[in-house]
Amino acid sequence: MRPISFIIITYNRPGDTLELLQNIQSLNRAAELLEEVIVVNNASTEDYSAVRNYINNNPSVSFKYFDAPSNLGVTKGRNYALQFAKGEICIFLDDDAVLQNKDAMENVIKSFESKGFEDREVAIVSFKVLYYDNLEMQVNALPHKQFEKYRGMHHFFTYYFAGGAHAIKRKLLIEAGNLPEEFFYGMEEYDLSYRLIDKNYCIKYDDSIVMLHKESPLGRKPKEEKLRSMWVNKCIVAYRYLPIRYFYSTALMWSIQFLKETGFNIKGFVKGWSNVMKIRSTEKRTPLSKSSMGYLRKTEARLWY
Repeated sequence: MRPISFIIITYNRPGDTLELLQNIQSLNRAAELLEEVIVVNNASTEDYSAVRNYINNNPSVSFKYFDAPSNLGVTKGRNYALQFAKGEICIFLDDDAVLQNKDAMENVIKSFESKGFEDREVAIVSFKVLYYDNLEMQVNALPHKQFEKYRGMHHFFTYYFAGGAHAIKRKLLIEAGNLPEEFFYGMEEYDLSYRLIDKNYCIKYDDSIVMLHKESPLGRKPKEEKLRSMWVNKCIVAYRYLPIRYFYSTALMWSIQFLKETGFNIKGFVKGWSNVMKIRSTEKRTPLSKSSMGYLRKTEARLWY
């Protein structure tokens, strides 16, 4: 059994997906380290024949192509793909990205083998993300909210990970549970991170694995629906795992952020608050242990929102 499985969920980007497959195949020791590359077409309407032809013409790598039954979203799409994965380590990449360094897979393995935080085993390694066009660091892909303090560090332990640029030990997904499928968009990284932290694992950032992201450096402004989903989901995470005061602060601060980002979309604001107000009656609280809260504080987690 080879140690690494790649998982790629693709959305209407056949050209970028093809470039990513070629990129993965060109990595150092691909024949030795790659168990498979799993591609899930998330109900795209684009023509993926070039991708399928490439897969058929390159049998030296175990490419596996699946058409999802519908648009499953990020979390369901990744959980759907995970059922086909066999490698000990699963690497998740966005479909609009490539890995910059040829030794990326080797460095992922080294990072997992290195010492964890205190007595904790490394569960997830989050990658460095640069913009494809200008090689500047992507601010919102660094897995820490204190960007200026942490941006220059080669590695550090943290409290969440970059969803489209990370590796995880597959056995730990079996232990802690998969990504929360009720989160169609946004904040699933926090939910999984907190569950893993509460099982005495840690999360690591390592800049020796570099992903180049084809998103514009100007960013893509999320639509109102996605912003509301992020707001509500972050409140769900806070309610499930954190002291109750953080649920209230998260609800308030994210509601203000929602208004700011949407140009005071009052209809969406009211709908968001309506969803937030239902959380206490629909969600079960499973607060993190004292040691887990200690981990969050030692890694300087931002908890208020």
